[in-house]
Amino acid sequence: MAEGSLRQRAEAMGLAVEVDSAGLGAWHVGEPPNATGLAVAAARGYDNGGQRARQIRASDFDDFDLIFAMDASNLAALERQRPSGARARLALFDPDGRDVPDPYGEPRPVYEATLNQIEAAAAAWVETLSREAR
Repeated sequence: MAEGSLRQRAEAMGLAVEVDSAGLGAWHVGEPPNATGLAVAAARGYDNGGQRARQIRASDFDDFDLIFAMDASNLAALERQRPSGARARLALFDPDGRDVPDPYGEPRPVYEATLNQIEAAAAAWVETLSREAR
């Protein structure tokens, strides 16, 4: 849901960014997003149907300028995996420092609440990135 929200907001602002999603674990590699997450995202205008889960790679730390973590424990894990001298900045997705909960397997209202937080965070990041690009 974060990938779709961030991508759509960046495009609406005319911000040229590459947005991709990856996880720390390999639990669902190759699978599409959860059906509930897809439905909630689609109801808000995001087309995430082409996404497939993948695991983060060492090369991601040089291929991307900024890598977001959805919570503090994932941020710490990314910091441990980050190769020495890699260019990517690491940051929590929620710029207020709050963890974004993983709604996987939860009922639809939990996905909707999570997407509310994601949309607010995506809007804030797009504004920040737009200022940095100027």
